[in-house]
Amino acid sequence: MKKIQLLLLAVCFIVLGTTATMAQNQRFAYVDTDYIMLNIPEYSDAQEELNMYSEKWEEEIKAIYAKVEEMYRAYQTESVLLPEDLKRKREEDIINKEQEAKNLQMKYFGPEGELYTKRTALVQPIQEKVFNAIDEIAKVKNYAFVFDKAAGAMLLYSSDKFDISDDVLDEISNVMQTVSRDQRKK
Repeated sequence: MKKIQLLLLAVCFIVLGTTATMAQNQRFAYVDTDYIMLNIPEYSDAQEELNMYSEKWEEEIKAIYAKVEEMYRAYQTESVLLPEDLKRKREEDIINKEQEAKNLQMKYFGPEGELYTKRTALVQPIQEKVFNAIDEIAKVKNYAFVFDKAAGAMLLYSSDKFDISDDVLDEISNVMQTVSRDQRKK
């Protein structure tokens, strides 16, 4: 019985020692993707374009809801004088107009809406270049893990010497325009 306990204890020490040694050999780094994107003019341009579409579509939807409100007020004012069949017709018109606004809202802002499609078309290529640069740097510098500080990944402490965000921006500058190192915003 004591031999088994000693054997188990020895195995535990070996496993712990091996794990500790492996952990010491692992390299870690982090990036701040908010900082990286802030220093890529193409990303800012894409965000401005998306905001322009969003504002335009919001105004279009607000106009339809304003028409619904107007139709409803008119209906309330005239409903006491209207025959029953005309009341139902007006109610249906109001419901249909409101449904039109909701459908337009889904068309523009829904999970598969036009804003999502445009965001994918404009932002995804930039994100792919950023992640490719991170991947390349991680391979070259032999990092086992690269965390994203901006993603809120419970990064409780980070030393600036492990921040490779500027390296990523430098790497991306080979394939797209970035802000020069001395002009970058923090």
